[in-house]
Amino acid sequence: MEIVSHLVHKINDPTGIIVGDRYEFLLDIKVEEDDELYTEGGLELRVIFASDENSERVVQYHFTEKASRDALDFALEEDEEAEILEYCKKNLA
Repeated sequence: MEIVSHLVHKINDPTGIIVGDRYEFLLDIKVEEDDELYTEGGLELRVIFASDENSERVVQYHFTEKASRDALDFALEEDEEAEILEYCKKNLA
């Protein structure tokens, strides 16, 4: 799995459920054809990322097929989730 590009924007949390600032990352993901995540239309990972003075964390994520916008039921492995967390920290600007 390789992150090709991303979009990020700050989102409003009117409920205050999530402490700190909340951001949505849309990650354009490239995977090999033999990977179970592969789709012809491309793959996107939507990540909700929260940041406050004490921590930075991935709150939620889900994969989406870019062409159809259909959600895919896959989970990240522990090392992949750590990679996504580091990517979001690094690219929060």
